[in-house]
Amino acid sequence: MDMEQRRVWNEKHKMLTEILSKPSEDVHAVELFLPHHALLYSSKMENSSCPTFEDSVLGNLEEKTMRAHPVNAPDTKNSIVWHLWHIARVEDMTMNILVANSQQVLYSDSWLQKMNIKFSHSGNSMNDEDITELSLSIDIGALLEYRIAVGKQTRRIISSLQLDEFKQKVQSNRIKRLFDENAVLQEARGIAEYWSKKTVAGLVLMPATRHNFLHLNKCMRIKNKIQKEMLKPLR
Repeated sequence: MDMEQRRVWNEKHKMLTEILSKPSEDVHAVELFLPHHALLYSSKMENSSCPTFEDSVLGNLEEKTMRAHPVNAPDTKNSIVWHLWHIARVEDMTMNILVANSQQVLYSDSWLQKMNIKFSHSGNSMNDEDITELSLSIDIGALLEYRIAVGKQTRRIISSLQLDEFKQKVQSNRIKRLFDENAVLQEARGIAEYWSKKTVAGLVLMPATRHNFLHLNKCMRIKNKIQKEMLKPLR
């Protein structure tokens, strides 16, 4: 995804925000959401020939670059694999717990074991030692498969929503589930409080879409910085 594609994506996000602000037009939101969301995932998710933002991030990306932690970037020190895992976890828990009140994808097919990690939370307020452990041990192939599984489930959930459901506030018992299932660390209660003030439309606009976009941008900056440094001649 080049700069022009990013500009178009941002314009589409503004359109989606505008539509969701007008209850009478919510019916059009799903039509705009689906291709908008697909651009944030591997083209394999939809068997599409259209390159996506994730495709751009993963293209010509070496494993050691993906696992590097800490990184020297202005807005993050976390690894690329951490960012990919984090956005998948946040989307999984917000869409499946807060919107659909259903089982998280994480527990639908032994994904913790497949990814070779022990962390079931969102990654918010995660300490450096755990970030290093995740960065070094996570199975990257399984992580990318988990991302696709989460994305497909989100698309099913959003496609099944009725018009009035976009306006519904997050229910308090669903916020409680985040902590019951160790999806959010106690130290990160602030993120749960933030989500508790959202409507379903608000969750569609942030965790399911813009949150992915922002972190994929970080991944691209990390990739470019590390690979540029690798090309510098030794003195």
